[in-house]
Amino acid sequence: MPVEDLGFRRAAPALAAFAAVRLLGLTVLAVWGAVAGSSPHTLLSARWDSLWYARIAAEGYGYEIALPNGDVHSNLAFFPLLPWLERVVAAPTGLSYGSAGLVVSVCAGLAAAWGIFAVADLLHGRRTGVFAVAVWAALPVGIVQSMAYSESLFTALAAWSLYGALRGRWLTAGLLAAGAGLTRPVGAAVVLAVWVAAVLALRRGERSWRMAAGSLLAPAGAAAYVLWVGARTGGGLLGYLEVQAGWGNGFDGGWAFARFVGAKLTSSAFPAGLGLVAGVVLVLWLYVACVRQRQPAPLLVYCGVVVALALCASGYFGSKPRLLLPAFPLMLVPAVALARWRARRAVLVVGAAALVSAVYGAFWLNGSGPP
Repeated sequence: MPVEDLGFRRAAPALAAFAAVRLLGLTVLAVWGAVAGSSPHTLLSARWDSLWYARIAAEGYGYEIALPNGDVHSNLAFFPLLPWLERVVAAPTGLSYGSAGLVVSVCAGLAAAWGIFAVADLLHGRRTGVFAVAVWAALPVGIVQSMAYSESLFTALAAWSLYGALRGRWLTAGLLAAGAGLTRPVGAAVVLAVWVAAVLALRRGERSWRMAAGSLLAPAGAAAYVLWVGARTGGGLLGYLEVQAGWGNGFDGGWAFARFVGAKLTSSAFPAGLGLVAGVVLVLWLYVACVRQRQPAPLLVYCGVVVALALCASGYFGSKPRLLLPAFPLMLVPAVALARWRARRAVLVVGAAALVSAVYGAFWLNGSGPP
């Protein structure tokens, strides 16, 4: 269903739904913090990865921590666009870099919601677009959308790049893909999606210099940063992979994650292991449903790469739900179903999910962390 009207009035219900779910999450976090004696601001802007991004914004690259086991955690593992934007916001406002990261996250979250709506609206109509955004905001790890993390920024760039590719707006798609490549390593998924869209357009007989330029521009961000890290570390093309190895990150096809789940299933943490298995099965089922839904090939490629990299990486198993957050095409499956329901029933279901997400987010940040 082609839709050209992407004005605020058309997207307003989706943006309002996103804002309502996020405000609910922040309200529950504030109440939890008042009871537990924790600071929501600190949890959102000055813990875990947020500290690394803020340090890059303040001091640049070069900071690292040597662990007793010999591993080295270098801030070169973190891509630069979020710290750059934190500097841009902090300079005129006087905010701390962590607080500036929250401002970036709020703006990027709204941009991501708008982009998800645009893609869903294009494919299935306005009602489905609103529910796609609401479901994405109400994910169990939705609190990350309100943190000084890069997921919201990346999702915004990815969603709008994919929309551009689907509409044949090649320069926009390529530029935003380059931005995504400067935000997270999984930016490769956006690049591949743009290339697939271009190949399909070529097969339809479309030719233009904009298509060629957008396709060449798409990998520029990721390539520039990876090459720069390689030159800085002396590791060449493998330099960035060596940096990630220092964090225990790599791609082993999911073997380490499978062993982690297996260990849970054979211990007193059996319920947690069972939950992990159920979660993986649900993600894979949703992806198969995306294929059956006949989503456009660029969306399937993008989502497939995001899911594969999240599930098959060898480190930081607790972060896998967060790493799946940009896989928004999965949300089109429940969104299409919800759009067919009566409004009251659908809103009640989404509202209940949002409440559970809010409570879980507050528990998560005040408990096990980091996400």
